[in-house]
Amino acid sequence: MRRIVVGFLGCGNIGCGVWKLLKEFDADLLHRSGVQFDIKRILVRDVHKKRDQMVPQELLTTDPAQVTDDPEIEMVLEFMGGETPATEYMLRALEMGKTVVTANKMALALNWHLLQAAAEKHGSGLYYEAAVCGAIPIIRTTIDSLMSNRIETMMGIVNGTTNYILTRMSQEGGEYADVLRDAQRLGLAEPDPTSDVEGFDAAYKLSILSSLAFHARVPFSVIYRQGISQVDAVDIGYGKELGYTMKLLAIAKRDGNVIDARVHPTFIPNDHPLASVNGSFNAIFLHGHACDDMMLFGRGAGSAPTASAVVGDMLYAASRETPRHPTFNNTDALAEGLQVTDNWQCSFYIRLNASDRPGVMAHITTCLGNEGISIRNLVQRDAVDGCAQIVMITHNAGECAVRKALAAMASDDVRVESMIRVEGK
Repeated sequence: MRRIVVGFLGCGNIGCGVWKLLKEFDADLLHRSGVQFDIKRILVRDVHKKRDQMVPQELLTTDPAQVTDDPEIEMVLEFMGGETPATEYMLRALEMGKTVVTANKMALALNWHLLQAAAEKHGSGLYYEAAVCGAIPIIRTTIDSLMSNRIETMMGIVNGTTNYILTRMSQEGGEYADVLRDAQRLGLAEPDPTSDVEGFDAAYKLSILSSLAFHARVPFSVIYRQGISQVDAVDIGYGKELGYTMKLLAIAKRDGNVIDARVHPTFIPNDHPLASVNGSFNAIFLHGHACDDMMLFGRGAGSAPTASAVVGDMLYAASRETPRHPTFNNTDALAEGLQVTDNWQCSFYIRLNASDRPGVMAHITTCLGNEGISIRNLVQRDAVDGCAQIVMITHNAGECAVRKALAAMASDDVRVESMIRVEGK
């Protein structure tokens, strides 16, 4: 039996989940791995705060050095969230030669280069399966199981809060603000939901996933980001009528040395595997040149699912004689030789409010035609008060061409109500 002494940085929802899993499943873990984890110290803000689990008072401390600098502690688990001071504490632990396991996508996405450099310099381990998609083993799958593949496309539902909101809006026809309030009341959305609903959370995760998938650093700063706060129930309804489901997707594609990395509301066909991922579930759909299409699906958040990923990393680290790190040049900038495009190719959903008079439709089609954009599907509603609602799905087109066409058609007779990208066909 091997005994590993562990320290916690933070003991909120995820930390309590890890505590519970280690205590309740310790005999099984020992039997399966030959490893016993002993928790020696837990950093908290308030030692008197009531917690979900009965954590012994004598383990709690408000001094981070009692975790990061204790020579007996071999493994440090970070659950604090946010960029600081979590990054500083993890750096200190790595500099002390300790293995660090983190669930912190923000700190990792923004400071991965610093953390990996410290780990490599001091021979420390750095593991982060729980930082993306909770219990879904997408990090290990990408690094290990798909090593023989050139991953060309990765699309994912990586934020449970936004998926819950969009699912409710689609199934019930509710408005965004009303469903968000329900999600907050149920504890599925934070009091300040900005990180989730404006796509920051998904963009942090996409930075990590795309870097691993493409074996090249794709920093958070180059990822296009648009959240769901402006999504209109009217568009979701039209999308359903045309055979599409709306999701907030994290999308990464690589074609040669050109990277396409973006987070935004997206329509996908109802028969696409991601279309049936509802509620707070997460899923990653990818395409590799050898494995072809593949999807991983499961719980993307929550105390127990995230704890499953954290403890999985602990066992993985314990089984390795030497730490393993990504082999690409991990800096804070886009990998040398790569470029990020803002002119991605996909189909587009466009909703217009147009005057119901001769020549207006010709003006719309001319503006599209001038940019080489053709229409695949079109729906026109009967005019009300002299204006008609026009909804169309284009064939594949470039983002820049579509934006130019919409700018050209906007006039007293044509108001552009919305433009949503369409993927998966």
